[in-house]
Amino acid sequence: MSLSLPDPVSAYFDISNGSDITRLARCFTRDAVVVDEGRTYHGHDAIHLWQREARAKFEYIVEPVSASRDGDRLTVTANVVGNFPGSPVRLDHVFDLEADKIKSLRIG
Repeated sequence: MSLSLPDPVSAYFDISNGSDITRLARCFTRDAVVVDEGRTYHGHDAIHLWQREARAKFEYIVEPVSASRDGDRLTVTANVVGNFPGSPVRLDHVFDLEADKIKSLRIG
């Protein structure tokens, strides 16, 4: 299923699926926060490291299947399939957007 997602969110999913990781800074605000698997990552450097570590640890594909928006908050439900324990899983990605960037992302 192809969803119409805001540009930074669409780019985030492209990067999560193996696209050029250097594009992350264009998706997130400088002071952005990501919460994933009980850990919190603040700012571009930490978010970049989080994405690199996830890619090094497991191979996976993230497929958005639905989206709902409430103001600047966008919740995208995605199927995540890979070589990690418990695969496949369906996870909500909750994005708080600010202008044309992601201010925060909570995955769970």
